[in-house]
Amino acid sequence: MPNIVNTEQAHAWNGTEGAHWVRNQDRWNAVTDGFNEPLLNAAGITGHHRTLDLGCGSGQTTRLAALRAPQGHALGLDLSGPMLAEARTRAEREGIGNVSFTQGDAQVHPLETGTFDAAISRYGVMFFADPVAAFSNVGRALRPGGRLAFVCPADAALNDWVTAMTSLRDLLPVGDFARPGAPGMYSLAPPDRVRDVLTAAGFTGITLNKTQVYGVWGHGAADAAEFILGTGPGRHLIGQAPATVRTRALHALTDHLRAHEAADGTVRLRSTSWLVTADRPTGPADKP
Repeated sequence: MPNIVNTEQAHAWNGTEGAHWVRNQDRWNAVTDGFNEPLLNAAGITGHHRTLDLGCGSGQTTRLAALRAPQGHALGLDLSGPMLAEARTRAEREGIGNVSFTQGDAQVHPLETGTFDAAISRYGVMFFADPVAAFSNVGRALRPGGRLAFVCPADAALNDWVTAMTSLRDLLPVGDFARPGAPGMYSLAPPDRVRDVLTAAGFTGITLNKTQVYGVWGHGAADAAEFILGTGPGRHLIGQAPATVRTRALHALTDHLRAHEAADGTVRLRSTSWLVTADRPTGPADKP
């Protein structure tokens, strides 16, 4: 896999983290499904549009974009070989022919200038080593007037899974893993940070709309607790605790999540995110 500068993320997503997401792809889709329609509507994908899906993972949003533009094409770009293999398998199984997947680093991947009508991402843009470079590269790949639309986490305190994790502060070294603006998932939570990055990358017409959905995190509190503690942040925290404390943490998290059990037994947690849109200017071609 040539042209990789985000080596730390490449290692994670081709290792333990990527394997976890492949095994739990349907569960993660259940968590984030509510963002799909707002994202695709904001991108305005239709007809013959060509779409680039950044950090596409196992390709659900890529396939949905392809279905919205049956005469067009959707390309999913991701660092993770295991997740892209799953994406290709699912596209073939679902009979979606106008979709393809490429392994690469959005910051430096050689994307042809002016190729795409839209670029989208559902939680795939928060981990860039150099976000200005990455979005600049994506901007050059859009045609003049092309649209960028992505979803990224907003206020950590308005995300119920974060509240669930911080409820374990007396048992686990939770710290400030969800601090807005820090490297990682909440790196783009401050709205001024989003505007500064996209402006520096050459985008105009930048908008941020706070969007909330309630995703399904499990079937029963115990199932949801095991899933949350099996995520990357959960594994990191649990790995620092002795076995007896791990058991106590699982029981405490299960108790916390009982308040979120719906009548059908599902555990639904609120996710609060920014739905961001921006446009590539329609002026002279970008300089190399």
